[in-house]
Amino acid sequence: MENTSGGGSRAIVPPEVDRWNWGAFLLTWIWGIGNSTFIAFLMFVPFVNLVMWFVLGAKGSAWAWQNRRWNSIEDFRRTQRKWALWGGITPVLFVLIFGGIFWTVATTMKNSGAYQLAVSELRLSREVTEVLGSPITTGIPMGSIQMSGPNGKASLAFSAEGPKGKGKIYVEGVEAMGQWRLEQAVFEDATTKRRIDLRK
Repeated sequence: MENTSGGGSRAIVPPEVDRWNWGAFLLTWIWGIGNSTFIAFLMFVPFVNLVMWFVLGAKGSAWAWQNRRWNSIEDFRRTQRKWALWGGITPVLFVLIFGGIFWTVATTMKNSGAYQLAVSELRLSREVTEVLGSPITTGIPMGSIQMSGPNGKASLAFSAEGPKGKGKIYVEGVEAMGQWRLEQAVFEDATTKRRIDLRK
């Protein structure tokens, strides 16, 4: 059969080519650049982008064949298989990268002096123990920690749970000369919304 690739919209698309394209479906506009199929940029148009995933999956192979010159059908299919492979790997890479970043940040915050001091005060509080029971477990802290040499500032929130209930801790801490102190540390009961100052 004559190689009709790159012949534009009027070019005949071989049946072996005109199939669902996973690379176009998964990588959308990135695949579009690599395959000279710039209609894929409609992914940036609100509402249109909702259907473009499926349009690219269904029509992507035909468009890529018509828009770009290929050496052969096998060359085309081999290249599209690579796009599909990268389309499947890319989400996994994103999950691993962002999961790794989240784990690193969470671990850093959990090992911080501000968090450790707040947890210590929480477990020493008789009022909190009456509300939650014992033992008390704490969750992953969210917020921010800013450091500048031996000084720092922390603004954290994390969950706490015991046999009798649950709650949340809000912490504002300051580090001066390598020593953390809590400027604010409040426990809030999840059920009653009662607040207990942990610095008492």
